[in-house]
Amino acid sequence: MIVVAGATGQLGRLVVEGLLAKVPAAEIAVAVRSAEKAADWAAQGVDVRVVDYDRPETLAAAFGAGDKVLLISGNAVGARIPQHTAVVEAAKAAEVTLLAYTGILGGDDANFALADDHKGTEAAILASGLPYVFLRNGWYTENYTANAAVALQHGAVVGSNGDARIATATRRDYADAAVEVLTGEGHENRVYELSGDVAWSFSEYAAALAAASGKPVEYRDVPAEQHQAVLVGAGLPEGFAAILVEVDAAIARGELARHQGELSKLIGRPTTPLAETVAAAV
Repeated sequence: MIVVAGATGQLGRLVVEGLLAKVPAAEIAVAVRSAEKAADWAAQGVDVRVVDYDRPETLAAAFGAGDKVLLISGNAVGARIPQHTAVVEAAKAAEVTLLAYTGILGGDDANFALADDHKGTEAAILASGLPYVFLRNGWYTENYTANAAVALQHGAVVGSNGDARIATATRRDYADAAVEVLTGEGHENRVYELSGDVAWSFSEYAAALAAASGKPVEYRDVPAEQHQAVLVGAGLPEGFAAILVEVDAAIARGELARHQGELSKLIGRPTTPLAETVAAAV
């Protein structure tokens, strides 16, 4: 059985869709907090297992001996290590044959706070002794195109990265990598550093928005403090805004423009071009 933990999120849904295209529904299970959100899969024959990472006892029946498990990182930044560790311990107790985890590009070399939960989770997986795969995902292109309407409204993309380059890919690209690992062979105890084929600058992103929309858009690079103020003014909590500003500093150092080509090699096709994702968002 292939079990996807965290399946009802944006990445998880794409993973399950990809699995359904390759293996029978009866060979797929999802470990989710809400059965209602997975009702469409249950109707297709997917086994829906209700769990709560904050209640480890609910995880005991989530996995079985011989399962391949994908743990998609949660979104509770700062609380993910104990949550993920509970999943790892349940997977070990069940004697699963593979535990794949969606971490962050660079792993232990990633020098920004958002990576800390991922580093801790990878350490817990290694300590478990389970066969593993680390899918170290780079940034999603959709992290930026989700805010396309705001950029078009103001005619500007704002950041504090010095107009550095970043090698993003789409959620679909990363989901396809997970599907390949879960359905293929020879991936045990491998680490995949995954990013887009082409690293783009934020001026290039602004130009892509302008080309797709017919409206003028520019990149405005501002000091980190001003960037923080802009994000908070847009409604983000102070703490999360600070995390995003720190990520921009990592982009300026080149940390999210590394390992181009590894993702496309794994999925057997080029990663989705920036312009295509921008056009779809516009």
